[in-house]
Amino acid sequence: MNQLKYVFAAVLAAVLPLAVVSQDRVEAYGGVPDSVAAAAADTARADTAQAVPEPAWPLNVQRRIDGLVADGMFETTQVGLMVYDLTADSAIYCLNERQRLRPASTMKVLTAIAAIDRLGGSFQFHTSLCYTGSVADGTLTGDVYLVGGFDPRFNSDDMSAFVESVRSMGVDTIRGRIVADKSMKDARRLGEGWCWDDDNPVLSPLLISRRDRFMERFVDKLRSAGVAVEADTVEGRLPAGAFTMCTRTHTLDQVLMPMMKESDNLCAEAMFYQLGADLGARPATARHARRAERMLIEKVGLDPSDYKIADGSGLSLYNYVTAELEVRLLRYAYQNSNVYSHLLPSLPIAGEDGTLRKRMRGTFAAGNVRAKTGSVTAISSLAGYCTAANGHVLCFAIINQGLARGADGRAFQDRVCDALCRP
Repeated sequence: MNQLKYVFAAVLAAVLPLAVVSQDRVEAYGGVPDSVAAAAADTARADTAQAVPEPAWPLNVQRRIDGLVADGMFETTQVGLMVYDLTADSAIYCLNERQRLRPASTMKVLTAIAAIDRLGGSFQFHTSLCYTGSVADGTLTGDVYLVGGFDPRFNSDDMSAFVESVRSMGVDTIRGRIVADKSMKDARRLGEGWCWDDDNPVLSPLLISRRDRFMERFVDKLRSAGVAVEADTVEGRLPAGAFTMCTRTHTLDQVLMPMMKESDNLCAEAMFYQLGADLGARPATARHARRAERMLIEKVGLDPSDYKIADGSGLSLYNYVTAELEVRLLRYAYQNSNVYSHLLPSLPIAGEDGTLRKRMRGTFAAGNVRAKTGSVTAISSLAGYCTAANGHVLCFAIINQGLARGADGRAFQDRVCDALCRP
């Protein structure tokens, strides 16, 4: 009898806005579980026509998750949780989905989707070697410019290509200046709200192998290659009319994969500042990047003023978002093949790779869930996609806050994922 009450209430809540479901009719069938009511309310708010979900399947999922959130850990911690059925285009579980919480590295979901959407999948990170002046009798008389485009994957092979391009011009002596052009972004080396004692990446647009030693390495490699450097190293901007000797690039996907699979913070910040630069800002700042991300938040139908965005990686203590925002973004990506085709392959796969390689093994979620993890002190989060037993594609966001042990949050998230995937 109780099963029939829940099924009737679920169907009633799904097809009618909660505002018109009378209290008498709800009470007559045993009441609507909080999760069903919240999901139905979100469905009523959706901006597209909604399909009525099969009542038995979502009810089973809702009951499983209701049992998980009854755990005593939630007497002392907070959770924001939302599950959305992308196939039926309706929410099936909502709990504190509009509470502002710190996302940790699931902030990278916002950065990634904004970057793919705005920059395009064919975008490339550039670092260029240029010069002014003239070359005669093996001597370059003029200035050499190293122009940074905040490529986090520029490495020693790329530097060798720079040096080889100098040698291929027949240059064995440089007389002038060697200039570092870092004007792509501002001079701030750390993100807003980063802890001073954390393992923070250096936010310079001119890095080699992730280190701020570009100029030193360039000069050393030139000399090792037999090029005499009679020049001072300074900072400046590339002038109009300069000649390009070499440009090295890495694709958006080459940066996106470590950013998402391994939660690489430098790659995320490089992506974040590309958003600011794409607005035409020079130097690009975090404020410019945030403006680009707020434009995406408006595009998915939410109010950017409801959230606090400080950085692109989630390292900042000042980031505050909601599970609802992350789900809206995942839904937007799913509905836009140009975004989804780049985002989905970059997400860790449960039990197989990335930051999920050791999680959910031996469960129905293994090999199924593709999601971005997040972890900082007292915070654990997970946001991504999975396929339910009925074949429906789901997206979800879970943010646990106030944890004494991060493992408790991860265990809860893994159980929720298993609940979504099991028959």
